[in-house]
Amino acid sequence: MTSALFTPLKVGKLALQHRLAMSPMTRNRATIQADPTDMMAEYYKQRATKGGLLITEAVGISATAGGYPNTPGLFTDAQVQKWKTVTDAVHQQGGFIFAQLWHLGRTTFSALTGSQIVSASDIPLNGISPAGAPYETPRPLTQSEIKSIAADFAQAAENAIASGFDGVEIHGANGYLVDQFINSSSNNRTDEYGGNKENRARFAMEVTDAVVNKIGAEKTAIRLSPYGEFQDMDDEDRVGTFSHVVKQLQDNHPNLAYIHLVEARLDQDRSWTLAPFRAAWKGPIIAAGNYTEDYKTAYAETEKHDNTLIAIGRAFLANPDLVERVRNHWPLNDYDRNTFYAAGEPKGYTDYPTYQKPQTSQA
Repeated sequence: MTSALFTPLKVGKLALQHRLAMSPMTRNRATIQADPTDMMAEYYKQRATKGGLLITEAVGISATAGGYPNTPGLFTDAQVQKWKTVTDAVHQQGGFIFAQLWHLGRTTFSALTGSQIVSASDIPLNGISPAGAPYETPRPLTQSEIKSIAADFAQAAENAIASGFDGVEIHGANGYLVDQFINSSSNNRTDEYGGNKENRARFAMEVTDAVVNKIGAEKTAIRLSPYGEFQDMDDEDRVGTFSHVVKQLQDNHPNLAYIHLVEARLDQDRSWTLAPFRAAWKGPIIAAGNYTEDYKTAYAETEKHDNTLIAIGRAFLANPDLVERVRNHWPLNDYDRNTFYAAGEPKGYTDYPTYQKPQTSQA
């Protein structure tokens, strides 16, 4: 009997042949000008499978959206052309690929954006930034700027389709700009984009509307992290807030390709479950988190939920043939954390080996 993990599922207009997706992972192998590289094309090609879905690392929507050094963009003609080498490589293997689109908001640096950083409100991140200094205090976006950024997401989505991507995933998770609007810990606005959960969800809805209007719902997806605490995220009512977001997506855009939900790691003091969001959304769901270390849980999750894909990150990095390893229960390569963000280096990126069956000795 074939496991549900290796049965077809329709995502938008794509006919997937299995339900293991590669999770988006920033790995800093683009040029300093934010152009994709030939090394990136090789990386995604290695991990492409017939009927399988890959999601790229987060991709900047504009020159002012921020980023980190050597992360890619989708806002220049050169970037569009360079991404074509990536999408062509994946399609030659029979795979599908979505571009994840982001704006970093308060998590980036003015040295990279060329102007003061922005966010929902003037609430800075706590602690010391990777640059070795306290995080900068962001400037709250004006309403006209909010509309402009939604338009930037839509333009980047159009650029992605021109680059050959099969669709885009809006990065609404992990403490970046869309998430900064949703969560009460980072949004103290008093206008129509702040206050109650309906207002705090408005920007996420407007970004989704803009992208759908530009490229179609079946090529649009969104990632959310309802229980996320990364980059000071917190909300006064996580379940209520994110259930509202998901319900609005269901009501307004039921034909989205999928919703990508980041699961929280088990916490003995709190009950983390995707059940409220599953109840609100009827289409495909990608579940991410807790599957990297023990992929066997992916089998159980897809048996329980017939609309679910499983996104795996670090194990997919270290195992370009992960799908076959999981299918055959072969052991996995260990990943090397020290090479995750090694700009320009193939080590820990395109040099992980595929599985070699042990040779049996002959008498």
